[in-house]
Amino acid sequence: MVEVKEVKTKRELKKFVDFPNKLYADCEQYIPPLFADDLADWNPKKNPAFEYCEAKCFLAYREGEIVGRIAAILNHRANEKWNTKRMRFSQVDFIDDYEVSEALFAAVEDFAREKGCTEVHGPLGFCDLDREGMLVEGFEHKSMFITYYNHPYYIEHLARLGYAKDIDWIERRIEAPKDEKSVEIISKTADYVLKKLNLHIADIRRQSQYGKYVMQVFRLVNLAYAPLYGTVELSERQIKRYARKFGPLINPKLTCFVMDEKNEMVAFGIAAPSMADALKKTRGRLFPLGWFYVLRALHKNDTMDLFLIAVHPRLCGTGVNAIIIDHVLKGVREMGIKYAETGPMLENNLPIQSQWKYFKSIQHKRRRCFIKNIGIKPDEGHNEPSSQKDD
Repeated sequence: MVEVKEVKTKRELKKFVDFPNKLYADCEQYIPPLFADDLADWNPKKNPAFEYCEAKCFLAYREGEIVGRIAAILNHRANEKWNTKRMRFSQVDFIDDYEVSEALFAAVEDFAREKGCTEVHGPLGFCDLDREGMLVEGFEHKSMFITYYNHPYYIEHLARLGYAKDIDWIERRIEAPKDEKSVEIISKTADYVLKKLNLHIADIRRQSQYGKYVMQVFRLVNLAYAPLYGTVELSERQIKRYARKFGPLINPKLTCFVMDEKNEMVAFGIAAPSMADALKKTRGRLFPLGWFYVLRALHKNDTMDLFLIAVHPRLCGTGVNAIIIDHVLKGVREMGIKYAETGPMLENNLPIQSQWKYFKSIQHKRRRCFIKNIGIKPDEGHNEPSSQKDD
């Protein structure tokens, strides 16, 4: 018999966060997230998203042993923006047992009905900068620490539970160009766009110089990402939190801030050497030895992770992306990096995908946001119609 319990204590929360490390202990492709960050996600005192979200975490037990986990997030701001009545499910993992997955999703759906929701979708986080999407293709490839990994059987369970595709994200593995001709074309294009639009690249050589640009970065994120699936505007407190989270990973050689004549940011790209192998060794913990592996990975690596890229809407289609790519390519060549892994890109976001057409690359992963119309039980007295899709 499976029993699902809401996580109530700090000890239970640690078990919730650590469960994937046990489930995927023998899985080479699974890369753990930062353990401390995952703990903080569910702490209202540390996560500013609780200013507009409600959330619950659940653990599934069988004979006293944890066999699954799931979280539910009610994002009021997203529902208001997109005119929906949705509950998000998040951080879901379970053994290959339908009784377990059914019990976990029942807990989320019951909570959703209790709150007057008509649909459940996910996996999604509190906002667009959290992990999102269930892997549906590319199980043989190593994950990133900013994305989920899951077994193929998850998809079968979701289908059996009545969940269907809402939207997909794709990921690409890109090879650094080896021929000088391609590099020269990108460089000339970047120089042309810089001069034509009277732009310049912020001169940053040390991490300590990033501070004054942080707010501009995330204001541009809010502006550029606003039309994308499920996004909500980040608050100032959230911006500071994500800046602390990703700031130490940023390398000036792999990060580019493009400024206009008024010294206002109009585009940026942020990348960093991959931490996948380092976090795999430490199960996502930075202490006591995790920092040693992370620092080594940040200085010596053949792969980098592409975190964020954004262009001001008024400059889309002007070739500004070439400026960012040219700058990062110079860093890639200097550091000996051979490959780049993109984060998830919405399948219908063609502008972001088109920027890789000049590189040798493969689409090696696909992940999905699932959705289910749960309606409202008649005896609960709600008769709201099902909401429209976010996109």
